[in-house]
Amino acid sequence: MSGLFLLSARQMARISPFFPLAHGVPRVDDRRVVSGIVYVIKNGLQWKDAPKGYGPHKTLYNRFIRWSRLGVFDRIFAALAAEGPKPEQIMIDSTHLKAHRTAASLFKKGVLSRCIGRTKGGLNSKLHVVCDSGGKPLAMLLTEGQMSDHKGARMMLKAFPPASALIADKGYDSDWFREELRARGTEPCIPPTRSRKSPLDYDKVLYRQRHKIENLFAKLKDWRRISTRYDRCAHTFFSAICIAAAVAFYLNQ
Repeated sequence: MSGLFLLSARQMARISPFFPLAHGVPRVDDRRVVSGIVYVIKNGLQWKDAPKGYGPHKTLYNRFIRWSRLGVFDRIFAALAAEGPKPEQIMIDSTHLKAHRTAASLFKKGVLSRCIGRTKGGLNSKLHVVCDSGGKPLAMLLTEGQMSDHKGARMMLKAFPPASALIADKGYDSDWFREELRARGTEPCIPPTRSRKSPLDYDKVLYRQRHKIENLFAKLKDWRRISTRYDRCAHTFFSAICIAAAVAFYLNQ
């Protein structure tokens, strides 16, 4: 297995407590399989194209699907994101992730959404992220591509960590959002839209830090199976995003 990407023993020690317990027959080596899953998502491969050193590709795929349904990767990301100190400032923004044709078949009405919607750019999903002042993701939400930033922010309010200020672009400028933030003890740093009749002040020096959340999205989109969505089910795609965020921002530190 020389030359293959493998998670280190220290990295495995941080995430292995969240793995399900094995029952009956001993499970195939967790380090090799999880490293193979990371490799496939990072490089945008089909599962069948995974290097042979990681073992049978069906084992990688089955482990990824089974643990995604159990929410294992979601819990790993949430636990790693909660380990750090209380952030002084937080930021919120969203980005579109293009849905490949293999993922674009939608469920019929009345069935759970796959979080794929149609916008001017075609079929895509939308990733809403709250991050700290260093650009590390703290909370994430996957929705249909046409969902507005305001609605996404409303759905994420309970996940906002306590902070002295929140930085966002003018797409989040609304009275209800500003009032909600102040009620939580968070000062909004949001430039007003042109449609406002009376201008609002905001900290222009602090607002310059907003590029860090844009850098976050760029780093996530370096992972090929994140920048282009191939997974039909929303929970499997979100699990891939959680794996990318955990490895890129927490396990490599």
